[in-house]
Amino acid sequence: MFKIRTILCPVDFSDASRKAVRYAHEFAVSMGAAMFLLNVVEPRPMAVDLSLNYIPLEEDLEKAAEADLDALKNELLREGLKVESSVEIGNPSDVILEKAAELDVNLVIMGSHGKKGLSRLIMGSVAETVVRKADCPVLIVKSAEKEFIEEQ
Repeated sequence: MFKIRTILCPVDFSDASRKAVRYAHEFAVSMGAAMFLLNVVEPRPMAVDLSLNYIPLEEDLEKAAEADLDALKNELLREGLKVESSVEIGNPSDVILEKAAELDVNLVIMGSHGKKGLSRLIMGSVAETVVRKADCPVLIVKSAEKEFIEEQ
């Protein structure tokens, strides 16, 4: 029998990632596992047009993400779960894979936006990259899929 000790749950605050948090919560409760919430802020290219009023820098985005992630973390802590969190700056799939290895996680549960066609080709798929390269099982949760978690 295998034991899940740590679940990594990347969060971008989309519907898919919020649903993934619910799945991670259920797995953590049933397996007695700890959760690690991770948000990745992508570096923004600097604007050449300086006439723009304001372009949020990574630090601003990081602070906003930390506040949102802390609220989510505190909600899970109040439910008695062991939860840690981090906001990192970098390429999302690279950071997720590095954090999974660093924490020696047993399971990654993450949302997928389900992009298809040209948008997927241009932007790539973070979830697909993580599935292909992760050293542990990865559960992908789609925002539009059937809900398998029942409310009690």
